[in-house]
This record gives sequence, C-alpha cells and structure tokens, in this order.
Amino acid sequence: MPRPAWWLLLSAILIAAPSAAVPRLSELPAPERRSLNVSGSAEIKVPPDEVLISVGVESRAIALADAKRANDADVAKALAFLRASGVPDKDVQTDYVNIEPRYPYDNSTKVVARLTPEFYVARKSIGVRLTRIGAYESVLAGLLANGAQHVHGIEFRTSQLRKHRDAARALAIRAARDKADALAHELGVRRGAVYSVAESYSGGWWRGGGWGGAGGGQMMQNLVQQAGDEGGEDEGATLAVGQISVNATVSASFAIE
Repeated sequence: MPRPAWWLLLSAILIAAPSAAVPRLSELPAPERRSLNVSGSAEIKVPPDEVLISVGVESRAIALADAKRANDADVAKALAFLRASGVPDKDVQTDYVNIEPRYPYDNSTKVVARLTPEFYVARKSIGVRLTRIGAYESVLAGLLANGAQHVHGIEFRTSQLRKHRDAARALAIRAARDKADALAHELGVRRGAVYSVAESYSGGWWRGGGWGGAGGGQMMQNLVQQAGDEGGEDEGATLAVGQISVNATVSASFAIE
C-alpha cells in the first residue's frame, strides 16, 4: 500500500536534518591542573635618608593687592631662610599663589550678607626635600619662624627604594618557594615548574605618624631583613625617625608532580 504524502515529506526532513553535534575529543575539558598556590612576603627595614616637608604661607588683607604683597614677602623670607640653612634651590619648590575672597556671613539667615568681600586670603605652599635628616627639626622650626604658618605634610623615605624593593622581592620569592616545598613534602608530592607569578609592593616611607608598609596575611611565608644603619642623627636632636619598612609579596602557582 502506498504511503501517504505527509509520511514522505517527514522522511525527507529527517534525512536532510544534521545529526546532533557530538563533541570531539579535543573539545572535551582537560583534567583540572593540579597545583600549589602560595604567597611569600618579605620585609626589609631601612633607615630613611631624606624627608619631604610641605608648609603653607597664608596672608590676609582687606585689599587683594595687599594680601598678595604680604604673602610674597613671607614666602621670600622663608626661601631666604632655606638658602641660609644650606638647602639647595633644586630641593625647594613653591606652587602658584591661591587667592580666596571671604564674604561676610550672616549666621541667622545662613546666607552671605553681601557680595562685597570682607577680606582676601592669599596662600602659597613650599615643598622642601632634606637629605640631612638631622637638620629636620631646625629647618621646620625655622620655616615656621620665617613666614610659614601651616605644616601640610611630613614624609620620611628612602632614596634607594628600587634597590630595597629588588632585595625584598628576592626574599619574597625564596619564601614562596620554601612554602611550596614544605606543603609538597607534607602532602607526599613534589613541587614542579611554576605556572604563574605575581608581585606587589608597599612601604618605603613614613608619613603622618604611621609607619609605611603593610604585611602579613594567610598562606604567607614572611622574612624580615635589617638593612645596614645608613645615616644617623645629629647629636642632641630630639627626633627619633627609626626605620621604615619596604615590603614585597610574591604569589606563585607551582605544578604538582
């Protein structure tokens, strides 16, 4: 008995349709790679050999020209003190003067009483780089006595940061490798080649009452090395700058054999 037309049409569609996609062996996911993931941290303590000082000079006057003139005079006085103190010109930097009009303010209405300025404020900042740590106290006190009124910031740091970071990185790599070896030994396997590695740094300065640098954390092998005592302080100084930390962390992934 002849088949109906719809049956023939359905057969033709099934023959022409592509077969279900079958993944090739090369497309199958590879077995998960076995690896040891560790981090090594190292810290090097170094004495600072330079300090950055930022001070501000502020002047006020009813007339704009008078405020600027007074500010220029105070800045010139501070710069003259720095030259007399033996600070090279290349280690001193000033910014542009900032002028701010101050308007009378009505506390009862919380609005400006009138649009005419009550007085003008002229400001300029002076940045100083000192390579004689022992002179820090006398220079700062001299600036405040010779035109400067504000201390914006003080930063102790090392001028050989690159060298100390390289040394800290080498120690961190050693710490990460030792951690991987210790883990492999306890697991009864062998450490293989490194798959990946990443590094990060911190520290190298001391600012605002806190020590630069951070360290520590889980799964980290830590090493601390004291750098030589370079520099020092003038006899009779009351400032103890101590040492600053240069930290390096290396994260590595090793194959398990």
